[in-house]
Amino acid sequence: MYEVNVNQQDSSVLSRVNEVIPSELEVSAIANLYEDNPVESNQNFTKLPSEQRLEHWLGNILKYGVLLSSAIVFIGGVLYLIRHGTEPANYHIFQGEPAVFRSPGGVVTAILSGQRRGIIQLGILLLIATPIVRVAFSVLAFIRERDFSYIILTLIVLSGLIYSFIGAYY
Repeated sequence: MYEVNVNQQDSSVLSRVNEVIPSELEVSAIANLYEDNPVESNQNFTKLPSEQRLEHWLGNILKYGVLLSSAIVFIGGVLYLIRHGTEPANYHIFQGEPAVFRSPGGVVTAILSGQRRGIIQLGILLLIATPIVRVAFSVLAFIRERDFSYIILTLIVLSGLIYSFIGAYY
């Protein structure tokens, strides 16, 4: 065993250190404050089954929308290259997009008339429409849950998206 000799100066230093270091009671009181406050603690909150289903559906809408539009663009691109792949490109003269491809109705008309570029444009329109469908589905989900603040906000977003998608053509 070691013998510790504490003189007068060392004891005053030890008493100051004991004042600064919190006691076990103080540490447990601080820990209880954080456990009781859900905002400050790292608790995992479980989602309701309806919220999980909504997130699952919204994720699938985006995933399958992108996959479908990509497949349509790919098919249209292959068909376009089969027909026009051997033609030389003329980069000296800029040719803008034909008028038929400047509206959703024109794209449908181009597809029905057999133009391969119309199929590519349809895939691009589907890619653009995918988030719009997601927002529309969100509106329906919020109506079902009767969450009126989210209904109003989502309808505002949906109206802006629809206007930007088709409003410039009419």
